Amino acid sequence: MTDESAETSGTNRRTFLKRASIAAAVPTAAAVLGATLPGTAFAAGPAAGLPDYAPVPSGSFGPALNEDGYFVGQIKGNLYWVTDGSYQAMFLTTRDGVVLVDAPPTIGHNLKRAIDKVTEANGRPSTVTHLVYSHSHADHIGAASIFGKDVTIVGHGETRRLLRLDGDVNRPAPSVTFTDRYTLRVGGETLELAHHGANHSPDNIFIYAPAYATLMVVDVIYPGWVPFRNLAVSVDIPAWIKAHDIAMKYPWTTLVGGHLGRLGVRADGDLQKQYVNDLMASTRAASASVDPTPYFEKYGPTGNGWAITKTYFDAVTEEAARPIIEKYIGLLGGADVFTYDNAFTMYESLRIDAGELGPFGIKP
Repeated sequence: MTDESAETSGTNRRTFLKRASIAAAVPTAAAVLGATLPGTAFAAGPAAGLPDYAPVPSGSFGPALNEDGYFVGQIKGNLYWVTDGSYQAMFLTTRDGVVLVDAPPTIGHNLKRAIDKVTEANGRPSTVTHLVYSHSHADHIGAASIFGKDVTIVGHGETRRLLRLDGDVNRPAPSVTFTDRYTLRVGGETLELAHHGANHSPDNIFIYAPAYATLMVVDVIYPGWVPFRNLAVSVDIPAWIKAHDIAMKYPWTTLVGGHLGRLGVRADGDLQKQYVNDLMASTRAASASVDPTPYFEKYGPTGNGWAITKTYFDAVTEEAARPIIEKYIGLLGGADVFTYDNAFTMYESLRIDAGELGPFGIKP
């Protein structure tokens, strides 16, 4: 590929991502207005059969993206954040260079553009000297390689182990690791890193900037939105739920959640805790109220055990999700998109983690 074609390809991709972030709001606006917006066209094909969802609350959205498809803003002092509307990163400008936390591939080289823009304005060095990994997942650190081999990468020891197993050249393993806590000091700035056990992933850490009362913890709290499907596809659901309480014990005023388009405030943490608690209570109530008998009678004689569990579990999930969707539409984005998936995962966790087995308990 020539330099010209590579640049064209990168420009086209940035243009596509920006248009995609804008287009995501078009169906919502059209539904509210009851008409097709001027200048929009919808091609026939697979999209014609896609479902409609409730409008996203206006408070769920973050700031508008620039022409390159990203937004960079100051949190406070020398601490900044970057988003493409889907993912987020955070960085500190110091007198010795930049400390970057996470490198999401969908933001990619826009991370460099954002850092250059900020450091040109504040007169600090633009070189990324340190890169902190929140955890090992590629969707959050898959652009790490663009910062070269001289950057010092900091992460949990489990992150190093997992990345060495993965062998992904775009995610070099950390050279500096820790087990429980680590204080990173660079050029007069400080980040406090802590591992409080598994939650979303085995290695997911809390990154706190004490001078700026800002906490970054990824894939736990989703400001303005319900959690991603299946309770953030977390490896340990009880620990993921507990991570909300751990996060709220930090004295932060600003939260960088790693996803979507805006920062969080304390009320966002309280609201998601309420959503999770309501979902748990609704799931317990559904498990107690849905009669398993018809499912055993229908599929038991055929010997189709999977049909029993699928239909019964689906019935419990639907019963659990319905009141939660009704309550949180208008409060959290995607309440009708992922609450069913979240209810199913909550039900499974209550069964296998909490031992609330219902009709699958100890046989009398």
